[in-house]
Amino acid sequence: MNERQRTIVALNAHPDDEALLSGGTLAGLASRGHRVVLVTATDGDAGWAPAELMESGRLGQVRLAELPRSAAALGAADVIPLLYADSGHLGEVPPDPPGRRRFVRVPVAEVAERVAEIVRRERADVLLGYDRNGGYGHRDHVHVHHIARAVAAATDVQLLEATAPRERILRVLRWVSRVRTLPNDFAIEEWTQAFSPTQEITHRIDVRAQLPAKRAAMLAHASQADGSFPRTLGFILGLPRPLYRLAFGTEHFLDPTCSPRSGRERRHRDMLDGVQGTDG
Repeated sequence: MNERQRTIVALNAHPDDEALLSGGTLAGLASRGHRVVLVTATDGDAGWAPAELMESGRLGQVRLAELPRSAAALGAADVIPLLYADSGHLGEVPPDPPGRRRFVRVPVAEVAERVAEIVRRERADVLLGYDRNGGYGHRDHVHVHHIARAVAAATDVQLLEATAPRERILRVLRWVSRVRTLPNDFAIEEWTQAFSPTQEITHRIDVRAQLPAKRAAMLAHASQADGSFPRTLGFILGLPRPLYRLAFGTEHFLDPTCSPRSGRERRHRDMLDGVQGTDG
């Protein structure tokens, strides 16, 4: 029995999100011959990086240049940057740069029309977005959530939302905080409403076999992977390998059309459960 090729369009907010949230799953799908297309909304220019890079005004260009290397590590077939400006995580949204808009200032319908065109052109079977909290709550991630929902409503694509079990994340953060200093974007109290309750998660994907590809995709984002300053990606890559494997060996998604699951129900082990067909 040959697996029918499917197309997965993964909509992400910033360069590096594709590696962090769903890199193992995407790498696994690509290795099985499925077509993976990365759509990245912003250039990440309002993120953090070493001071000299931030002061240069080139952070967005650098991060977009890193994205194809991450895509290659995951086996993605194409990368489509939408080229909006990063809206920043904290405080007021920065002023728009010349000739461009900060992502959250662009109406949902306008971006959804662009993404829906990509979904139709690719004949996508699955669209990946984010859960309603936008993961850890970045305003650009929340915007992606609403856009992906609008695209799903306008097309026949199946929507899945990248997430993580909130309860487990809180346990891990509290444990790690006892032995290591957390990055400054890891204030534990802010994570009590982050991501999704375990009962809402419909897909639990074992990606331990894909961790080398996931890690390579993370390392491709060198501007974010420098452990000399307090950035999430650098912190993650500095974890001992056994802890990295424990923390990132499983990826989680939810189907927003499903009701919360009871503890007795089994979760899907393959992203394509429900859409996957076989030929021959």
